[in-house]
Amino acid sequence: MSIKISVATVVAGLARGSLILAASGMVSVCLQGRATALTPMPPPQASTRIDISPEIIENSPVLQRWMRSLPNVWHEINNEPSFKTRVRLGYSHFPSSDGKEGWNAGVEDIFIRRAHFTVSGDYQATFNGKLSAYGADLRYYLFPLGNYINFAPVLGYRYLKTNSYNREGVNVGVRVMLALSRSGAADISLTQTWVKPGSGEDVGITTLSAAYALTRHWRISTEIHKQNARESKDSRVGIILEWIP
Repeated sequence: MSIKISVATVVAGLARGSLILAASGMVSVCLQGRATALTPMPPPQASTRIDISPEIIENSPVLQRWMRSLPNVWHEINNEPSFKTRVRLGYSHFPSSDGKEGWNAGVEDIFIRRAHFTVSGDYQATFNGKLSAYGADLRYYLFPLGNYINFAPVLGYRYLKTNSYNREGVNVGVRVMLALSRSGAADISLTQTWVKPGSGEDVGITTLSAAYALTRHWRISTEIHKQNARESKDSRVGIILEWIP
């Protein structure tokens, strides 16, 4: 179908502001004997392909995993831990014991079947062996493991040897974990426990730790450790290298 109108009609229609030409197919407007075809533009086609350079994909574990299969993000937030298992080895300084030096080793948060339970253990001592401590703990994280903040009751065993006393027995308390990155790149933890609580020989232990990633599998951690007993108050400061499996 084609529609022809004169120039005079077009001018008159524009003056009245009421000229509307519509057609389902082609519309032809004849101006001074010359026809101009007006055809509707096709809608833009959405691209389903995104070009990403191989270098970006190679350096992004997240993109590699998403290319294999699309994740269930909500499931990951609730069940994928925002903190990782860490194997630790480091240097210790004991300010309360004439500045003696020593070492420490341990493992933090071994997950039991990806559940909320984790197992941790550590050993610390001076190089001359006069001060030492070791133990193992079971922790149960109360909130979804993907949370950036979590709380865990602690139950375990601990042995303590200082210049003033020896203790060993049940170790109970609570741990607060603040994960600053879901990849394990940084976190802060505060743990408060008591060895042999209610026995009259109880020892309060406070540990503050902060860690930051150097690479994907290696982190550097600093730790402040306080022990409070009736006989004495002891302290330890540590610099620890951590490996994330």
